[in-house]
Amino acid sequence: MQPLALVTGSAHRLGRAFALSLAQQGYALLLHYHNAKSEARQTADEIRAFGTPVHLAQADLTQPEGIQSLISSLESLLQPSTFNFQLLVNSAAIMPVGHPRDLSLENWDSALDLNLRAPFLLAQEAAKRMTSGGLIVNITDIGAQKAWSRYPSYTVSKAALESLTKLLARAFAPTIRVNAIAPGLVMPSDVVTPEEWERLVQRLPLKRAATLDEITYALQFLIKNEYITGQTIVVDGGYSLI
Repeated sequence: MQPLALVTGSAHRLGRAFALSLAQQGYALLLHYHNAKSEARQTADEIRAFGTPVHLAQADLTQPEGIQSLISSLESLLQPSTFNFQLLVNSAAIMPVGHPRDLSLENWDSALDLNLRAPFLLAQEAAKRMTSGGLIVNITDIGAQKAWSRYPSYTVSKAALESLTKLLARAFAPTIRVNAIAPGLVMPSDVVTPEEWERLVQRLPLKRAATLDEITYALQFLIKNEYITGQTIVVDGGYSLI
């Protein structure tokens, strides 16, 4: 049976890069997206060019019913026994802006629901279906090690996700491995000006942002090295040193 990977938030940015990399490695893909329907379709078209099966699933992962909808999509692929579910990549995330003095409850809850609760619930469901073992990879952030006062809910959620990674790795061993990847500066977000982005990049010891390949190589490494679990692979150009 062909290995199957589920990648959340795979319509664009890092999620898209992970999905394309996995397609090149021979994985069939279940691509999750929320609102970016056209981008998800474009990503799926690119994956089909590799000759590997790809399926799209829309879901709002901040809602329990969205989690169940995505799992139902996964279950429908597994029922005919065509695929062997081997990999979950929890990449979907949001990054609300707001000082701790005035961050809204909505922005706090939405970040924790998507960045932390959704990976936990999906890991629970994935573990039930990885009948021959598997790998769960949580995408965290170098911000988990920082005190980014402009992004409190994001920073807290990513720090907690790294803690969850260790907890699940111990709980799901020995058949399922759980690891994390913590990128540094890769792609500027909409809330950072070009000038601010360049200032941040120039502070790095390596003086440049990461390429998408340099981030996806970390996922390839975790797939191939089956003696690693409970670890966070930091790919940050030295950001953690400053």
